[in-house]
Amino acid sequence: MNNNDSAKLPYLVIAAGLGALGGALSVLLARKDSREYIREHGTKGLEYLNQAGAKLRESTEGLVGKGREIMSGCCASADSAGESAPHAEHGDEPEMH
Repeated sequence: MNNNDSAKLPYLVIAAGLGALGGALSVLLARKDSREYIREHGTKGLEYLNQAGAKLRESTEGLVGKGREIMSGCCASADSAGESAPHAEHGDEPEMH
């Protein structure tokens, strides 16, 4: 029995070594494939975000312009009606209360 077990030992060691080597190589190759996969999908995701951002900018451009017009109209009318008239009546300096 001792003779049979000791004869199989070198084959088991060689098989285990080859299995470990094959496993290590497959991990390295899988890592490279994973990096390429992540890089490709990351690039696609970035392109999508850039396109979505451009569409959002285009759609909100008109709204922002209208908002600015409304605010400038409101603020200009309030400034000219509320503060300019008393300044003209009282002189150079506004009155402090």
